[in-house]
Amino acid sequence: MTYIAKPRLHHPTLQKNRVGYTRRDYEGKISTLCAGCGHDSISAAIIQACWQLDIQPHRVAKLSGIGCSSKTPDYFLGASHGFNSVHGRMPSVLTGANLANRELLYLGISGDGDSASIGLGQFAHSIRRGVRMVYIVENNGVYGLTKGQFSATADRGSKSKKGVVNADSPVDLVGMALQLGATYVARGFSGDKAQLVPLIEGAIRHGGAAFIDVISPCVAFNNHEGSTRSYDYVRAHNDAVSRIDFIDLAQELKAEPAPGEVLELPQRDGSVMRLRKLHPEYDPTDRIAAMNHVYALQARGEVVTGLLYIEPDATDLHAALNTAATPLNRLGEAELCPGAAALEKINAALR
Repeated sequence: MTYIAKPRLHHPTLQKNRVGYTRRDYEGKISTLCAGCGHDSISAAIIQACWQLDIQPHRVAKLSGIGCSSKTPDYFLGASHGFNSVHGRMPSVLTGANLANRELLYLGISGDGDSASIGLGQFAHSIRRGVRMVYIVENNGVYGLTKGQFSATADRGSKSKKGVVNADSPVDLVGMALQLGATYVARGFSGDKAQLVPLIEGAIRHGGAAFIDVISPCVAFNNHEGSTRSYDYVRAHNDAVSRIDFIDLAQELKAEPAPGEVLELPQRDGSVMRLRKLHPEYDPTDRIAAMNHVYALQARGEVVTGLLYIEPDATDLHAALNTAATPLNRLGEAELCPGAAALEKINAALR
């Protein structure tokens, strides 16, 4: 077996961000996925978003489960923390890590098999608890590692490479995320980097449970005529509700958009999310309206992309549990063991 490594040397003129890193510094190992796989485009979008946001790689923890998608954390942010869990169990591992150290940025990378089948319960509980994370599902509608069987997210009526038609109703992870209380819900397409990078940036800046479902065609088993997860189908049926970018409040605004065209939402880090509505009547802060819009277009066979819902003043699991501001992994014995009297008081309250 031949192993090919990326060269460690970088060209000295490569542009650096404000924390001194080039874009190359956010890369990982060479991908072993199929040439043209949409997952590699998602990795490139994550790299671009983290570089543009001036995130120090060692402040990131990336977690995954099992599947083609769960291999991808090896291909980006090579200098960050990483943990590859068992099939479908990434959300609980991420939750535990988040509770132990709230200061890291948590990226949960999963797939439609990993999250919508064996890990469906894990997905649901991490979303409803409001764990602060960026949960990205690389959704191709098939099991790519086991020769292209339909996954739980495959649309009814979609045709497999061998001509089999899917008769099962799909699990809609976007609809579930909206129902379960995710405070940032978006859908992207791996073939539209201009849309996907800002969606990932918005999720990283968000203060609660952020979920992005990314349609990511499998070039080996699900990119043919009759598939509703192919590049051609998604491009032909993509209905984007918004385009977003960010404003650094320290920078002067050169031009203002026409009233009604743009919604500006302040973020916790001091920036402002500028949401340009492609559907003027669409309100991304209305959860019920977002659900209705997604299901209405889904019934017409269209794929809704963009920022579908955001709760500007979102809180997370730490706020709900009223945990200490200091990460739990840095607390000493004095803070963790308050003494017999305090323990007796706690036990008495539970009797």
